[in-house]
Amino acid sequence: MVTDSISTEKKQRNTFPKAEHLCKRSAIDNLFERGGKGFLAYPVKVTYKLVEDDQTVRLLIIAQKKRFKHAVDRNKIKRQLREAYRKQKHELVDFVAKNGLHLHIAMMYIDNKILPHYVVERKIKASLDKMIEKLSNKNGEN
Repeated sequence: MVTDSISTEKKQRNTFPKAEHLCKRSAIDNLFERGGKGFLAYPVKVTYKLVEDDQTVRLLIIAQKKRFKHAVDRNKIKRQLREAYRKQKHELVDFVAKNGLHLHIAMMYIDNKILPHYVVERKIKASLDKMIEKLSNKNGEN
């Protein structure tokens, strides 16, 4: 009975609903201006901050007009980043929820060329793992 074992497992949907998007200008300013921490997982620069919010994790995706003049290129990059995050976010979301944290994240694509999707997915996975490591170290200090 394979279907019984699948139905008893906790199913996690690979979605990225509007509630998980970081949209408010005040929240974005707070993330960048008031002590957001960050690191580089080339080609993605990640900035994050623990906040008081109703949603556990909110994400902002940035593709700079300075690096990509055509909107189609910026949209493709943002689509790649969203897709990679959507597929691999569960470990981070579970960790944040388990520890009662609320997190705002900005992922900025900083390369000058569009990389293949498998490279972007691998780098997003590495950046999410690094973020979990940093958050767990911070929780261990408290």
